[in-house]
Amino acid sequence: MAAHRLSEKQEKQNKKSGTRDLRSIKGPATLRDVQAAWHFRQRVITDADVVFIRRLVAEHPQASRRELSYLLCQAWNWVQPNGAQRDMVCRGLMLQLHREGHIELPTVRRRPPNPLAERQKPSIVPVDRRPLRGRLAEIRPLEFRSVRRTSEEPLFNSLLEQYHYLGYKQPVGEHLKFLVYAGERPVACFAWSSSAHYLGCRDRFLGWSDQARRKNLHLLAYNPRFLLLPWIEVRYLASHLLARMTRMLSAEWERVYGHPIYFVQTFIDPERYRGTCYRAANWIVLGRTTGRGKNAWSKRPTRPIKEVLGYPLTPRFREALGEV
Repeated sequence: MAAHRLSEKQEKQNKKSGTRDLRSIKGPATLRDVQAAWHFRQRVITDADVVFIRRLVAEHPQASRRELSYLLCQAWNWVQPNGAQRDMVCRGLMLQLHREGHIELPTVRRRPPNPLAERQKPSIVPVDRRPLRGRLAEIRPLEFRSVRRTSEEPLFNSLLEQYHYLGYKQPVGEHLKFLVYAGERPVACFAWSSSAHYLGCRDRFLGWSDQARRKNLHLLAYNPRFLLLPWIEVRYLASHLLARMTRMLSAEWERVYGHPIYFVQTFIDPERYRGTCYRAANWIVLGRTTGRGKNAWSKRPTRPIKEVLGYPLTPRFREALGEV
């Protein structure tokens, strides 16, 4: 896990509240050396929690690190909104505590390959590339298919890899993939994933507190890819698809993950695009990124500055996202 430096504002807030970001603790320490509580991935961890984990490890001397993470998830009822255990997040917490000297985990028994670090590029799936031209009314009906973990997912991955200028990248966290069909022919791809933890212009627009952001971040979604296939030439199709996509997204997210989505966002590279279809679909320009990324130590931009656009999925989105 990459370490990061807390801002002066965050450090002052943590001192006042008696909380601390676990990733800011350096070197071995005992319970006397740490404060009463700190945050790890939006969960408050107390000294009593650390004592509990120590006892759990001691009571299961034959358990592997993976098994211990399952046991801790069960004990804390640490689950996602859809009921699945947060065992990967839990394992990250236990590993961090182990590295900082708060607990002692058993030795690593095996090192399975990391599918994210060693992921192969998508295989090329043949597709009909004949030009499709006409008016919007002439290519209806248009069908949206949620294709994650279906037989159509390889086609989705292949199309992004071949025809999106950023290529295909495996989403992290909660995510959905959609293919849009006109008859039997795919015409567009939508990828949605978990939103960034911190984004200044977005957070100012939403007006939520740090506590509300930590609690409700899962109620936001990020649109990292939208691809209209290059041989599709239908006027107004892109903004039409965006409008329909945002109307159905929350219900599909709740079906898969057990919770709705209240706000969506995306990034536009102004050196390449104006985001015309997003603007035509009434997305709001929220501001621009700093170009520093989440792990930047310098205040100087290290990557392209992007324009941030957002769209509320419910009229009372600020009230819903601001609840703590």
